[in-house]
Amino acid sequence: MMQQYLRIKVQHPDILLFYRMGDFYELFFDDAEKAARILDITLTTRGASGGQPIKMAGVPHHALEPYLAKLVKMGESAVIAEQVGEPGATKGPMERAVSRIVTPGTLTDAALLDDRADAPLLAVQLHRGVLGLVWLNLANGDFRLVEAAPENLVAHLERLRPAEALIPESLKLPALDARVPAVRRLADWQFDAATARELLTAHFGTRDLAGFGAEGMDVALAAAAALFEFARSTQRQTLAHITTLRVEREGDFLRMDAQTRRNLEISETLRGEPAPTLLSLLDLTQTSLGSRWLRHALHHPLASRAACRDRHAVVGTLLGDTGDGPLRAVAAALRPIADIERIATRIALASVRPRELAALRESLGALQPLRETLPPAGPALLEQIRADLATPVDTLARLRAAIAPEPATQVRDGGVIAPGFDAELDELRDIQNNCGEFLVVLETRERERTGIPTLKVEFNRVHGFYIEVTHANTERVPDDYRRRQTMKNAERYITPELKAFEDKALSAQDRSLAREKMLFEALVAELGATVPTLQRIAHAVALLDGLNAFADAAARFDYRAPELSDEPGISITGGRHPVVERQVDAFISNDTQLGPTRRMLLVTGPNMGGKSTYMRQVALIVLLAHCGAFVPATHCRIGPVDAIFTRIGASDDLASGRSTFMVEMTEAAAILNGATEHSLVLMDEIGRGTSTFDGMALAYSIARHLLDRNRSHALFSTHYFELTRLGQEYPECANVHLGAVEHGHSIVFLHAVQEGPASQSYGIEVAALAGIPPAVVRDAKRRLRALENREIANGPQDDLFASLPEAEPAQVSHPALSALAGLDPDSLTPREAMEALYGLRRLLD
Repeated sequence: MMQQYLRIKVQHPDILLFYRMGDFYELFFDDAEKAARILDITLTTRGASGGQPIKMAGVPHHALEPYLAKLVKMGESAVIAEQVGEPGATKGPMERAVSRIVTPGTLTDAALLDDRADAPLLAVQLHRGVLGLVWLNLANGDFRLVEAAPENLVAHLERLRPAEALIPESLKLPALDARVPAVRRLADWQFDAATARELLTAHFGTRDLAGFGAEGMDVALAAAAALFEFARSTQRQTLAHITTLRVEREGDFLRMDAQTRRNLEISETLRGEPAPTLLSLLDLTQTSLGSRWLRHALHHPLASRAACRDRHAVVGTLLGDTGDGPLRAVAAALRPIADIERIATRIALASVRPRELAALRESLGALQPLRETLPPAGPALLEQIRADLATPVDTLARLRAAIAPEPATQVRDGGVIAPGFDAELDELRDIQNNCGEFLVVLETRERERTGIPTLKVEFNRVHGFYIEVTHANTERVPDDYRRRQTMKNAERYITPELKAFEDKALSAQDRSLAREKMLFEALVAELGATVPTLQRIAHAVALLDGLNAFADAAARFDYRAPELSDEPGISITGGRHPVVERQVDAFISNDTQLGPTRRMLLVTGPNMGGKSTYMRQVALIVLLAHCGAFVPATHCRIGPVDAIFTRIGASDDLASGRSTFMVEMTEAAAILNGATEHSLVLMDEIGRGTSTFDGMALAYSIARHLLDRNRSHALFSTHYFELTRLGQEYPECANVHLGAVEHGHSIVFLHAVQEGPASQSYGIEVAALAGIPPAVVRDAKRRLRALENREIANGPQDDLFASLPEAEPAQVSHPALSALAGLDPDSLTPREAMEALYGLRRLLD
């Protein structure tokens, strides 16, 4: 048995091997030690190898999934080896084979997956300055690739959040190792574009990949070869549910780097928590499909304005002109629908469970009531959704006929196939269920036939079925009775009829379970042809659920339809931060006006005054509009936008050896190098991580660069009041501030955006609110007054950013400088140049 184990283990040296032995999955040697430590299971020993006891640990077969879930959460993988032979079929140990390989990026089992989040598998290749990314969501068959600039790797990792990544052994990508929980290094030869073309054309049944738009994308295709082969090897079968390859272009979505996604707290707070975030607020979906679509939509705001308008039209229809739309009825109709997307995948992989097919049956039955909740005529996108929700009548009828109303969890338990579906199965079940009735009928008939009133028909585990007759009545026994056993006071007989019934009855259960298993597998294979249809339905359900959640949010929180204009600029009236307004009792709405003549808002005001909230709300409103949602504003008009950049807050990156200020400058550099005139840029208190003059000079120059070169729409907050003079130099730069008033010894924040610069920062008052000891606050106020008095005594401060005088030409006074000025470097030979150099040195000496 250990030889068989080692033959399997040598094929998977770096992965935990769960080896089925009866009712347990066992692990041996180093695997046992590691599993005992990670899973907190008992480590023991059994037998010996090389004179040393064999370390061993195990888990019950029925409790495997929770242990696998714990492993996967920690980034580990597992190989499952099942018993595939029949007991006693061979002289050696029962045959075993690998049934599946479970890795963080190749999960399809519902018990291991998060219902509301995807866990994609990513492959990365980098060649000659081109980054190739390919990712596969094995749970739904979504297979995509993109080629990008290497510096965009972190941004893609942040939006995709892969559970596992594959890279060539020779490729070093520290950013990947730092952000992906499981990174697997494969041989370089597995990343080959020619192999990808061969694999994918064979899989899709096409001549080439031109129809998918992937021709010429050799770097991404090289990664696709490794990913596709790895995924196929883990499932031990073809991936029939992968029906297409989608090519993404960099311009398909608004550009947002990793820092922007974190700063806007789309699906995770800055502390790494799932709430309160934009996703947690808007996730009013009724299905797990819709929740995953919503997460994807918020991280992938559309660049296509036509696609955004299509979504807005559906949201408006579901909401209705006065909030009387069908959104509540749609939500109620969506509620019974199960995760069709993942069920379809498990059908394709032949790993679907009986209750999942029952859930699929109920979900398909709910499609017609769902369609009936939609208005008879609506926008084109809603009509497409209605068409995609067409009920597959034949599939529904087949499931209703085949699957029991409440099937067992596993096929091996029986009770999965519905009565009336298969005559042979019904007969076997009747034998099991009606055995007692048959014996009573037979006993009555035999008593009448023989005239023996004490005749009994009975059963025991040793001798099976028999007819018992007392010795006094043995002379009346018919000729077809065959003696089975002689007792002290009676004889036991068997008849051909009872023997035939015994053969049927004793094997009925095993035959029934075998028949049920065969019928279930045949049904799953038959349903495999419907996977594309089920995927289409799942996509329509997810899209409708997500858009209905947008409509529900608009109704609950008073969101309005945004206007997407072709004229540049952002005009927001009564804008609100969608998340913060739900966390406070009263939120102050604010306006924002940006356009060709007002490209930058220089935002000043006290700490805690709401500058960051105001800036973030503008970005979130733009983001929501491009996701297809309504926005928290009274009125909103948004011109062309290609990217959202933010530089808000800062923390050091000790792992990479970068200080807080270095991180801040790196993010600022990315914005200055990447922002265009159609980008929205948020910069919060840039330059505060260094000395006052250095920070002030950098902030001023960065703001000027945004105005002169990038010409982006920007919100630029600062505590350097000297920067407010930019408004005098640049007409397109406007000063705004968030006001505050002193009340007694404290400060009251007004949170209202007003035109013009702030008068002071109220830093000491905010420090008092934070709990700084009163003595420290009093001392700070005294020192502030002293500094202010000194400034008044010294006269007004010079303008730090006034035009500097031209530097006067240096006066040539030293003989060496005079000699140097008289040299003509282009006319000197090497020897003359050497002599001139020595001559200059002598003059200096």
